[in-house]
Amino acid sequence: MKRAACALALTTLTLGCAMVSAPVIPPVALVQTYQAPLDLDHQETQLGSKRGTSEAKTILGVVTWGDAGTHAAAQAGGISTIRSADYEFFTVLGVYSKYTTIVYGD
Repeated sequence: MKRAACALALTTLTLGCAMVSAPVIPPVALVQTYQAPLDLDHQETQLGSKRGTSEAKTILGVVTWGDAGTHAAAQAGGISTIRSADYEFFTVLGVYSKYTTIVYGD
């Protein structure tokens, strides 16, 4: 019983560290992947003809690398005018997480 309680506490603490703040936040799961818009004016959204992505990864929230900024995503897609942006988040038990920024534009 103590092992189960310790495992539950560790999982809860780990997942709490892996959460992100964005316009759409799904419920917590042990393995999850989701994509959602970063902009809030959906009626005004224009995608443009190009798409670029950038990403940052982390292990246990201790070691992090990458650039998930909109500027890096625009550069990767050859975009000079960003028209819309989405994000994608993937995590496994809060041990490994990847945050991807997706921009659309011309």
